[in-house]
Amino acid sequence: MLTLVAALLIAGSALAQVADRRPLQFQSAVEETRFHALTNELRCVMCQNQSIADSDAQIAVDLRREILQLIRDGRSDDEIRRFLVDRYGEFVLYRPHVGPATWLLWFGPVLVLLAGGGLVWRIVRQRSQAAPAAAPSDDESGDW
Repeated sequence: MLTLVAALLIAGSALAQVADRRPLQFQSAVEETRFHALTNELRCVMCQNQSIADSDAQIAVDLRREILQLIRDGRSDDEIRRFLVDRYGEFVLYRPHVGPATWLLWFGPVLVLLAGGGLVWRIVRQRSQAAPAAAPSDDESGDW
């Protein structure tokens, strides 16, 4: 009896993971365009390197359906983004808002580039100052 219950639980959980793969039906071209724009700018929380539009993960499938429902409920794009950020954090945005928590993300590459440029400038300057001192004089050049 216990084996039968365990088998039913396992089969039930396996069926619960099957994604609803029916294609989404859009009511208008405007709705479809807005949907695609939103899902392309939001990151899949499971895949992390794909947008919700590109991911085949179950959560991305669910989020696509939820985003479509939010659009149909009359929510603005900003309200939908805010809803997803409240639920999953700023990570879900490919372009997070500029703020104290994201300053390094936004300005870090510029700082690294400036530091690298400063280092190259310093090395070139040191070598150019050392070059005249190391150059042989006319007396030492060996011309007779």
